Amino acid sequence: MTPDAASLDPRTTLARPDLAEQALEGLVRAKAYRPARPMQAAVPLADIHADADPASERIDQLIYGEAFDVLDQQGDRLWGRARRDGLVGWISASAVRPGARLPTHRVAAVAADLPLNALVADAGQLATGDLAPIGVFETDPVAVAERLLGVPHSLGARSSAATDCSGLIQQALYACGLAGPRHADQQAELGRAVERADARRGDLVVWLAEPGDHSWTGHSAFMLDADRVLHATGHHGAVVVEAFEEADARYRADDFHPPVFRRLQA
Repeated sequence: MTPDAASLDPRTTLARPDLAEQALEGLVRAKAYRPARPMQAAVPLADIHADADPASERIDQLIYGEAFDVLDQQGDRLWGRARRDGLVGWISASAVRPGARLPTHRVAAVAADLPLNALVADAGQLATGDLAPIGVFETDPVAVAERLLGVPHSLGARSSAATDCSGLIQQALYACGLAGPRHADQQAELGRAVERADARRGDLVVWLAEPGDHSWTGHSAFMLDADRVLHATGHHGAVVVEAFEEADARYRADDFHPPVFRRLQA
């Protein structure tokens, strides 16, 4: 079934009033439609911004080897969509190269020369022990996230060098071959709902926030066990383990909604 315009998420829809990708013709109204051209991250990390101005809010990052589909260019700024997590934004032209080679390996180590989950087409780029063949995944997202304990918290970041809350969840899920949407509200739709009393290691807990003049939509964490969460938090400035009750009290005091719990795996 083809989605209608009302069902399209503007965060992941490559369309503006003046320009949209060709695949959206007939779904969204724009003055012109063009095919996107594939590019690929050529640096370890590249920031994606909400607007062409590089001083605008950072909403995402592109990790080495990830594809970025470009639809427009203004000077040295490119407008397009990060293919792996779907976010639309602006990136520096110097951070990408033409084409999108199929990767043979992903970075599986958190202390490699490239970030966790970077995609490489030449296994000789890194030490063999830092890589895993494409299609070979880990089995426990929480175990992946535990290896990122102490990584600095930074809004809009999503890597093993620095991350925000949803970025931590996303990268742990990617390492396990699972869907990893970028935002907390999207992550709150993963898996199936469970009750607080049944929450266990590996469940997601998400405190949703009211919309505002920011791109974040809530706060995501993993349940480490029945009583503790593992998350990237600005309050502590890093990826930490914290008592669930303490985190819950803080987010509710900041007017976040009561938490929802999602079980990703049976």
